[in-house]
Amino acid sequence: MDELRINGERLWAALMELAQIGATAKGGVKRLALTDLDKEGRDLVVRWGREAGMSITIDQIGNVFMRRDGTDNTLPPVMTGSHIDTQPTGGKFDGNYGVLAGLEVVRTLNDLQIKTRAPIEVAFWTNEEGSRFVPVMMGSGVFCGAFSLETAYAAKDTEGKTVGEELARIGYKGEQVPGEHPIGAYFETHIEQGPVLEDADKVIGVVPAVMGLSWYDCVVTGMEAHAGPTPMGLRKDALQVATTIMQEVVAIANRYPPYGRGTVGMVQVFPNSRNVIPGEVKFSIDLRNVNDELLNTMHGEITAFIDATRDRTGLGISLERVSYYPPCPFHPDCVGAVRNATAKLGYSVMDVVSGAGHDAIYAARLAPAGMIFVPCKDGISHNEIEDAKPEHLEAGCNVLLHAMLERAVAV
Repeated sequence: MDELRINGERLWAALMELAQIGATAKGGVKRLALTDLDKEGRDLVVRWGREAGMSITIDQIGNVFMRRDGTDNTLPPVMTGSHIDTQPTGGKFDGNYGVLAGLEVVRTLNDLQIKTRAPIEVAFWTNEEGSRFVPVMMGSGVFCGAFSLETAYAAKDTEGKTVGEELARIGYKGEQVPGEHPIGAYFETHIEQGPVLEDADKVIGVVPAVMGLSWYDCVVTGMEAHAGPTPMGLRKDALQVATTIMQEVVAIANRYPPYGRGTVGMVQVFPNSRNVIPGEVKFSIDLRNVNDELLNTMHGEITAFIDATRDRTGLGISLERVSYYPPCPFHPDCVGAVRNATAKLGYSVMDVVSGAGHDAIYAARLAPAGMIFVPCKDGISHNEIEDAKPEHLEAGCNVLLHAMLERAVAV
């Protein structure tokens, strides 16, 4: 079995064909969740699954499960998957690669007439991106019970259309209750969406965990005043105080390498006038790390710094944590299967902790799970110029094939 390889040209051709649905002028893809283009993409992937002899199940949140029977169908399936919805300025590979790599695994098993003891399934989850409806990772989140089906159905886009209505409209509001679909193990292949593998010149990233994150809204309140007549020592400059907090966000992240992250990505200054001292600044804070202990330490440090800054300056400063996703360590057995497959195939490899969220996070709440990363050009994703080498995508799919076979057991 060590000599087994997938058909890289077929995988690439499938990726390029799916990328035509919602193709953009810059070479990317715009296929937002539950739009007509999403329906067209879903229909194509489902057709390919049926042509590969797979049965199709759709649950009430629109998650699609494509199944290749095993010799013992009482066993829970070994599953792989990802998503096919994209960002408004998305690329060809984010999510799509994970789904079509799973399909290519099945096609390869069919070509070679290899049976597995456990069934093999390929899933694609609804609204992973969260670009049209929130929350992100909606389908897998409902599936694992992170939030209710009713909450998901009620989510609205900017035009007031709801998830429930749009699922029904495109014909993907299934009957199976989310979470009642069994999973024996779950693997997800993905472009890295970062520069680490490319920088290290490695082909495969073994993903032991996904970083946790804390998101905050911070508001600093001072007083607007004329920039000319007001002496520096008498100002209540909200922006200058805010920038000290922003610098501390970066400093905190740098104190907890290698996985500490600290980002201020959104800033609103009021009144935002050239010759007026800012009276209010609202900004976001994003802290990330690989385990709860470190993330909680970072949380404590930003909270303490803001308390001290409030006391020192006399300005009003509020901090609200608006979102928290705990770190997600993947199961040693699935991580080990990825390591074994990579070693067997002889690819260069390194561990890469994921800084982005993936459906595997929620799947891991219900079953052993693991992820496989391959490089993407310049680490760029969520962008129309997102790119990856065909040979890297093929390598990741080969690792997926062997990792899944270790869990599903070829017979």
